Amino acid sequence: MPRVTVVPVPVPVSVSVTIACVLSAASAAATWTDTPVARLEALALIESLNAEILSSSSATLTLERWCRDHALADPPQIFAHRVDASAAPTGSAAPAAPAASTSAEVRSDLQVSPADVVRYRRVELTCGAHVLSVAENWYVPSRLTPEMNRLLDETQTPFGKVVLPLKPHRETLGVQYLWSPLPAGWERMRNAASTATPDAAGAAPPLNIPAALFEHRAVLYTEAHVAIAEVREIYQRDLLDFPEPRIADAARAGP
Repeated sequence: MPRVTVVPVPVPVSVSVTIACVLSAASAAATWTDTPVARLEALALIESLNAEILSSSSATLTLERWCRDHALADPPQIFAHRVDASAAPTGSAAPAAPAASTSAEVRSDLQVSPADVVRYRRVELTCGAHVLSVAENWYVPSRLTPEMNRLLDETQTPFGKVVLPLKPHRETLGVQYLWSPLPAGWERMRNAASTATPDAAGAAPPLNIPAALFEHRAVLYTEAHVAIAEVREIYQRDLLDFPEPRIADAARAGP
């Protein structure tokens, strides 16, 4: 059985994210209002995407479907932009992972010895102008084909797509929610519709959605259950950068 640790986040949230995120100019906060319904909608969407990733063999393909279904870009294609400080220029090999970044735990998860080469990638997964995820990836190049290593070194093809011929599957090591749209103890509140202050016209202000929504750690295995990579993925607010849903309108429309 896979090891899964789900870590709830206390609210109000104060999270220190160690991956520096370079976000797109577009912001979901500009299109969502701070109302109880909007917060419930955001929570439902985050939970739905989290569940889809957990049940999927490829986070990349899940993000691509999300991008398509929510019309975030045309075409809805995911690209990997390397942002690791020690990244080699495009066309050359990814650097071997620094000793400090390849912990004994990671090597144990990958089932490699201290002498085995582990390469390191830190990328932004984008769809159009939107950064959907910031990911760290420790992978074992000797367990990939030469063509797979070439694609990782020379193109912006995401790791998940590069290794598709190996029929990979994910085993989740941990999940952490980095933001909860609902305040702690919301179910015990009375007549506290929103903590946001309406503007002079009585309209709800924009919903302040933080950069990081939730985090996954997972190991990728081949069909033969050979570990090929460990990933740490932080999913970003651009996932919600589409017009705020209208539950009331959908309910009136009926089935």
